[in-house]
Parts: sequence; structure tokens; C-alpha cells
Amino acid sequence: MAHEASETPGELDGLLRSLKVWSPETTELRPFDPDTAPPTPLPLFTAWLADAARAGQPEPHTMSLATADAEGRPDVRIVMLHGADADGWTFGTHSTSRKGRDLIANPYAALAFYWPALGRQVRVRGPVSAAPAEDAQADLQARSTGALAAALTGRQSEDLDSLEELRRASEDAWSQARENPTAPAPTWTLYRLHPRSVEFFQGDPDRRHVRLEYRRTEFGWERRLLWP
Repeated sequence: MAHEASETPGELDGLLRSLKVWSPETTELRPFDPDTAPPTPLPLFTAWLADAARAGQPEPHTMSLATADAEGRPDVRIVMLHGADADGWTFGTHSTSRKGRDLIANPYAALAFYWPALGRQVRVRGPVSAAPAEDAQADLQARSTGALAAALTGRQSEDLDSLEELRRASEDAWSQARENPTAPAPTWTLYRLHPRSVEFFQGDPDRRHVRLEYRRTEFGWERRLLWP
């Protein structure tokens, strides 16, 4: 027997209209003067990430990762930022996962950070490359036992027959991770997105949102304002 939805479309519409964004009780919309922004995007990103953490934003290092497959069909999911430097923003996944396969077929991606505690977003777009295997292994070993166990469990995005099958595979991986903290995870890959554009969005209570975009050129970074 089909499961009946507990809410009607009308109830969903009412719920959506009742929801608010950037409530003064939970959000601080700070002024942002783009004229004071640094000449390159990374220092501003670092400052904004630190601001989000200090403002109590849960998991400010998580981000949306958008990819497209060989046919151009898009996909998006939430992943964790592993690092950022002048060369790019890094994240990890299995090369055999859905996003890993997308990046093999179409090595270009976009990232989006959203920090509602401050009404801020950051968007990063550019080509993606895989770091050397030793870098991926070092990154994995620098993280928790649980991260290694998850990587050793493997088979990300494959069909799963049952939760019991997952439990058995996970328990085996946890045992291996505890016994051998340097155990290799062959398909685990560290990817680096090399930014071609980085946009900073600061919400404004009067809807005069500030959007500052950095664009990479052959001469370095240039900055432009965008209409909200």
C-alpha cells in the first residue's frame, strides 16, 4: 500500500510562506565595504570563514559541490573543505564515486558556502585536478580514525543491498583503521579546484545586497561589483 503524504500541497505552501530568512534573533547582517577588500580572494575567504565560526555558524567548513557528468547533467551535494591556498580549494572523495566519475568526465566544478548567521555566501568556480596519491593519503591520515574507516569502507555511490551489509563492511573498516592508522585507501582522492572566479555575497536588510566578484585574468585577479 502506497504511503500517503501527511501534508497537502496547500499546507506546504503555507509552511514555506511562514518561514523567514535572516531573522534579527539569529542573523547579524554586517556592513561590507568592497573598497576595503584585499586584492586576492583567499584572505577575504579566510576572514569570512573565521567570522562565521566565531558567530556560531554550525559547520562553516561545509560547502555545496556542483559537478556535471559527460552529458552535462548537473549534480550537487554537501562536502567538507579540506584546505585552501593560492592554488585552490581542496576536498576529498573516492575517484569511483559519482562525483569522482563526474570530475573524470568533466573536470570543472563549483563550490558554494552559505553562512546564514551572517547572511553571507561565497561561490567558487574553476577547473579541478587530482592531487598526487601521496597527498591524498597524507590528508586522510591527518584526519580522524572515523574518516579513515569511512574511506576504507569504500564503494561510495554504489547500490547497497541492505543496511546490514553496510554495518558489516563498516565494522571491518573500523577495525582495520584502528589496527593500521596508515592503511591505504586506493580510490580516496584529494581534489583541488583552481578558482577562475570567486564571489562574495553580503546580505543587506534593505535588500541592497553587496556582491563582489574576483575574476582571474592573465594579469592576476580583477574585482567587479555585481547587481544583487
